[in-house]
Amino acid sequence: MAKLFLFLASLGLGLVLTCTATIYTVGDTAGWDISTDLSSWVAGKSFTVGDVLVFQYSSLHSVSEVSRDAYDNCEATNAVQSGRDGNTSIPLSAPGQKYFICGTMSHCLGGMRFQVSVNGNQASSPVGAPLAPESNDQVPTPLPRPTNNINNPLPATPSAGFLFNARESLHVIFFSMLGTILWMTMI
Repeated sequence: MAKLFLFLASLGLGLVLTCTATIYTVGDTAGWDISTDLSSWVAGKSFTVGDVLVFQYSSLHSVSEVSRDAYDNCEATNAVQSGRDGNTSIPLSAPGQKYFICGTMSHCLGGMRFQVSVNGNQASSPVGAPLAPESNDQVPTPLPRPTNNINNPLPATPSAGFLFNARESLHVIFFSMLGTILWMTMI
């Protein structure tokens, strides 16, 4: 009976670890702002279906997910989705290229835009991506004031996330199950 319990517990732990998404705060501590080096922020990150992008910004900005053509032309009128409330969460619900711009054309032309490639690992994605709390449910944290240091961004800090990504979680499940099976056969 104890063997069965341990087996089910390790299987359950592995499943919990695979059903997590990463929540990325765009621009980290600098936020969604004209002074943020967004291309550096995106570099080195791996986005997967189920992850969430959280945009935190002042009333001078907005965020729009747009098509490739709209991205190239900084055109936000036919956005896939958009937000203006200062705290917008956009779940990455499908694989492929995703494009984000500030709705203020001069900000977009000034570099306030980025694109991400979303991997389609849907088998290990949660059913519904987690959403950030509504802005009226929390005390907003003030973002740093914009600066003129466009070429000297704030030091990057890691975005909030989880201990394991999907591929690592599958390894945890596999080795947990293998260890449990080997342990059960030895006793």
